[in-house]
Amino acid sequence: MNTKEMKFERANHVVLTSHLNQIFKESLPINWGAKDPKVRGPVIGTITELENRNAIGTHSGSYTVYRALSIAQGNYPKDHRQATTDIGPFDSWFDPERLVSIDPWGGHVQKVFKEELDKGYNINPTIAVTQAHLQIPEIYDAIEKGRLKPDGKIIKSNGDIAVTKIAFEPVWYLPGIAKRLGIAEGELRKILFKETGGMFPELVTRPDLKVLLPPIGSTTAYVFGNPKDLANPEINLSCRVHDECNGSDVFGSDICTCRPYLTYGIEHAAKTAQEGGVGIVVYFRKEGRALGEVTKFLVYNARKRQEGGDSAATYFKRTECVAGVEDARFQELMPDVLHYFGIKRINELHSMSNMKYNAIVGSGIEVTHRISIPDELIPADAQVEMEAKKAAGYFTAGEVKSKEDLVNVQGRKLEE
Repeated sequence: MNTKEMKFERANHVVLTSHLNQIFKESLPINWGAKDPKVRGPVIGTITELENRNAIGTHSGSYTVYRALSIAQGNYPKDHRQATTDIGPFDSWFDPERLVSIDPWGGHVQKVFKEELDKGYNINPTIAVTQAHLQIPEIYDAIEKGRLKPDGKIIKSNGDIAVTKIAFEPVWYLPGIAKRLGIAEGELRKILFKETGGMFPELVTRPDLKVLLPPIGSTTAYVFGNPKDLANPEINLSCRVHDECNGSDVFGSDICTCRPYLTYGIEHAAKTAQEGGVGIVVYFRKEGRALGEVTKFLVYNARKRQEGGDSAATYFKRTECVAGVEDARFQELMPDVLHYFGIKRINELHSMSNMKYNAIVGSGIEVTHRISIPDELIPADAQVEMEAKKAAGYFTAGEVKSKEDLVNVQGRKLEE
């Protein structure tokens, strides 16, 4: 039998992770919230050495399946390592209830877990930091209109913006998640198991494993100015917390205000950094109010095809009719990324969402001002969304239309 055939046979031998014989003495304990990272212990979700695993699921989030396909083709290197970050630590890292959806030590594995790595433990980073330049047409337009000016540091002479960007893979500490949501840990584990089609049997068979690496999208933070200034409440901080909208953010669809609000948040963050402050834009993968694009496009069709056309008066009703709920997002976990940077005060929060605002303030971060999107940046077809949201109680400093007036706020017809 040749080597290739032996590997094929071994790959087809399935070991169920829920079996009791998968509890190994080589698995390192995780003491969530411990101040000493050596006491806290590393999160090990790799499958190369099963006896070392101490987490449910695997790294890479929603990209796990693509990785599996690459491994199946024999194209994926398994001895891969990444660099250590230089952010933190902050006091918030040591509160087991403050950070429950990301691993604050996930960007420091080579430094704080060097001994474990040298012993052969396969510990992967879940946070990575790099530098970049952003090339955004709306920023070039803001420069042309005089709202922004290149300074050579934050905004380069050609209009590019220099940023630090940080990627986070989700790492869920299940007891903390359950407490944050106000339910029992056992109930949370049972619901997660059922609603993922039994994808992770350890949720109900391995109560000793307290960390889940969920198969969801990652989160990215873009910092304008010095990232270390984010933790200084004396320095002016501009913040946009943005939930993904591929159609608008990437392709410029005009039915919503997502891209204009995002680019306005970037513009304001860059200007704040130029003035000696610091800005941050955090991008969360919660496409279509966490309902996904298929559901979102079905809602768009329902809005455009309904009798009387697309109207602000029926904006939320159409979503609920199609999806069964107006919004599947929850923001209770969102502030964790802000606490990762040690943020204590946000001077200017770019968000009209009361759910986001309440989650941030409820987590102990002070917000001094809220900023809604300027009227001149709202696309004509997005007026339906905007007026419906304001009438529903979203934050605004402007006029709120009556129910009667909402009927007259109309969007384009489907065929136009």
